[in-house]
Formats: sequence, C-alpha cells, structure tokens
Amino acid sequence: MAAPINISPAIRDDVPLLFELVMALAEYENLAHAVSGAPEDLEKYLFGDHPKAHAIVARIDGAPAGFALYFFNFSTFLMKPGIYLEDLFVLPGYRRRGIGTAIFQYLAQTALAKGCGRFEWSVLDWNQPAIDFYMSKGAVMLNDWRTCRVAGEALEDLAVND
Repeated sequence: MAAPINISPAIRDDVPLLFELVMALAEYENLAHAVSGAPEDLEKYLFGDHPKAHAIVARIDGAPAGFALYFFNFSTFLMKPGIYLEDLFVLPGYRRRGIGTAIFQYLAQTALAKGCGRFEWSVLDWNQPAIDFYMSKGAVMLNDWRTCRVAGEALEDLAVND
C-alpha cells in the first residue's frame, strides 16, 4: 500500500526546506544561475507583515517530496480572484506517485473555497512531461497569449523614464 501524501500550508520553519526545493527546481529547469534571492526573502514575502505569496509542502511519511508556491490575482473579465501557480516541483525520487495530482487538487479546492474563477500557470515549452500532466488535469493551453516581463535594469529604467 502506498504511503499517504500529506499536503499542508508551509510554516515559517519550512523556509530552509522551501529554499532547497526552489534550488532543486532551478537545477531541473537549468536556471540555477537565475536564482538571486535567499531564504530571508522567502520568509519576508511568505510570512512577513504583508505576505505576497503562499506555499504548500507535500510530504510522504514525513519526508519532503515537493512544493508549490502560488498567489492570488484578479480577473477583470470574470470580476473574481484567481490563483496563479508560480511553481510546482516534485523531487525526482517521488514522481509518479500522485503528489502532483494531490497538489493540484489542494490548489483547486483552495481556489473554490476562496471564490476564485480560475487557476492558471505557465509552463516551459520544452517541459513535455509537465505539459502532458497539466493536460491530463483538464488544462487548456492558451497559445494566443505570450508572457511579457520587465525586470532588473529595464524595470528600473522604466520606473524613472518619461
């Protein structure tokens, strides 16, 4: 019999673990060089006076197996909040054991409990295993939309230029 999967909101004591999981995700996506934050940043934005995001941790037999980080956004057309899944990651040794499904179910339940009209995320175009998983959960790919981003020096320039 498979060990039960426990999904729970992250607590402040989980910050070092969350940072390790973020780094494992960054390695998987070949983006470790892009991580510029530190555990202190996670603690501030997840558990500070004005939290900006939420995290959940998946465990099997008490051992960390994965995590998800999400935040609430708002749809002007639906006129309802939504959940945006920033990241979901399951450690390689725990894949294909239902953890991703359990995380998705938890987030869908959270979305409905909070009156959200949608649950959305982005996926790297090369990550076919993730795309296949998302499609199996009823996701629709929005191929007409492109992600736009202004960050770093460009963001600073935009903030001060006329």
